[in-house]
Amino acid sequence: MLDITLLPGEYAVCRLSGGTALPDELSSKLGRADVVTVSWTADGISVICPADRLPDEAVAETIWRCLRVAGPAGVDGTGTLAALMDPLAAARVSVVTFSTFDTDYVLLPAVRLTEGTTALERAGHRVLG
Repeated sequence: MLDITLLPGEYAVCRLSGGTALPDELSSKLGRADVVTVSWTADGISVICPADRLPDEAVAETIWRCLRVAGPAGVDGTGTLAALMDPLAAARVSVVTFSTFDTDYVLLPAVRLTEGTTALERAGHRVLG
């Protein structure tokens, strides 16, 4: 069983063109619960951020809600994401995941939040928040 915290607010999964400078609003004045992650590739820059910090020039998908696995889990933890993905896949809930040094995060489409959290709870996990 995992303890999972639903972070406040809505999140965006977006793309910036390659070579674009990272906007200051993504790193300034982050709230205690805010999470921003950035991945650079030759094809572009992928950003996950609070929806109210979505850069103007970004191409964004639907609005997401962010779940954080209670941690720290550490980089040597195994099976955490699989324990979450299996019940979500069975419930046919799309996800975006990312990991930090300390823990894992799962984003669910805001319109499927109830189905996703219900699937996780039925699998024995505890969703807080």
